[in-house]
Amino acid sequence: MDELDVILIGSGVMSANLGGLLKQLDPELRIELYEVTKELSQESSNGWNNAGTGHAGICEVAYTPDRGEDGEIKVDKAIEIFAEFEQTKQFWAYAVRTGMIDKPSEFINQVPHISFVYGQEQVDFLRSRYKGMSKHPFFSSMQYSEDPEQIRKWAPLLIEGRGDQPVAATFMEAGTDVNFGEVSRKLIHWLGEQGGCAYHVETRVTDLNRSNDGWEVTIKNMADGTIRQKRAKFVFIGAGGGSLPLLQKAGVDEIRGYGGFPIGGQWLICEKPEIVERHHAKVYGLSPGAAPTMAVPHLDSRVLEGKQALLFGPYAAWTTKFLHRGGSFFDLPGSIKFHNWLTLLKVGISNLPLVGYLIQQGLQSMNTRLKELRNFYPDAKAEDWKLIDAGIRVQAIKKEDGDAGIVHFGTEVVTSEDRSISALLGASPGASVCVNIVLEVARKCFGELFAKEDVQKKLLEMIPTLDVHSTTNSEKIAAFEKDSLSAEEALSLRK
Repeated sequence: MDELDVILIGSGVMSANLGGLLKQLDPELRIELYEVTKELSQESSNGWNNAGTGHAGICEVAYTPDRGEDGEIKVDKAIEIFAEFEQTKQFWAYAVRTGMIDKPSEFINQVPHISFVYGQEQVDFLRSRYKGMSKHPFFSSMQYSEDPEQIRKWAPLLIEGRGDQPVAATFMEAGTDVNFGEVSRKLIHWLGEQGGCAYHVETRVTDLNRSNDGWEVTIKNMADGTIRQKRAKFVFIGAGGGSLPLLQKAGVDEIRGYGGFPIGGQWLICEKPEIVERHHAKVYGLSPGAAPTMAVPHLDSRVLEGKQALLFGPYAAWTTKFLHRGGSFFDLPGSIKFHNWLTLLKVGISNLPLVGYLIQQGLQSMNTRLKELRNFYPDAKAEDWKLIDAGIRVQAIKKEDGDAGIVHFGTEVVTSEDRSISALLGASPGASVCVNIVLEVARKCFGELFAKEDVQKKLLEMIPTLDVHSTTNSEKIAAFEKDSLSAEEALSLRK
């Protein structure tokens, strides 16, 4: 039986970055990655299955929903996400400089980020949000306007055909559009070329069993049906919707009480050149009613597979599948166990508005979808848009403060007590802050490695902004900005 140090399950952005990070910090590690589909990074990391937003808290109003005692919008979460996305950019910049990956324009490009609202209540909200954010050095270049003509200059489609209702927008030029699937493939290809490492497609992990010093992993070759076994000291499950069933198979105690709540997604897409060429921005609005945070409407400029397009959505939908390509309608029923059925029952009862919203979204007509689009782009015509399926996000459900049935939006890290297995559950902004997340996993599970002085030095070389979070110290901010500029130059975001 082959002996490995690390097994990575799933070829998404989390496994790719964890594998690249660990191999850089310890070149002696033996790492293998297994992916069930024929090609790498085809589920949630696939460019068509996510918004491609480099989430930095700039335009995503869902990250600043609360008001403080003074009645003003609290912006702490946006500041935190900005700093964490910077860590991702720093690592990718290091990867470009050192030859791990090349051609950064194939996976990251500068696209302005805009928050856009309409109606006086929403305008008041955005004005307060801007007031709080613009005080912090991270957002000092943010612009705000309630003038339709100024907003027209930023994104003309938002204003054309609109009446005289109040509107407002914030604008930051230094936003990004990211093809998370492409950067994942680049990192995995690099990993596969390193000594002691490999990746395998059409390979399904069918079972995990504890051994004396780690895990025995059973792997099935989907092409010829052959079964192999590998032994590894550490297993990372970055399989998106497939993570929960694998954790259940492994019998990890920390997953007791957890459930999964799958939410499907769809986009409206426009590829008409005369329209696409007039909108160069990612424009985020406020979430409607009971919509989950992943369904916040946005109108995005995208470049995927060499094609320029506009995407609007996402529209959420009810599903019982945990994976877009490799999933089954029996995934949700199969995940119901004795230890989590009560959690799932309570989530259904306590989140009836959400359940109703998902059913309504799945049944709505094209005209209803277009009505939502026209809140952003009033002159949108049905013949210019088509509906496509997007990815599936499995939201983690767990007990919290003794109360079962809470749907968790965001990314949940589950690690066994002996730190021999770790997995990720959840959704946005996970991909954008993937380096921060996998660093959390690596530090927790590879304590001896991270205790070494040379490893800490190497880590700061890779991610210079590692220790800069919400500081307003002028010297630290100046250093942060210098490192950020250097990373953007390496990633070809600054010409």
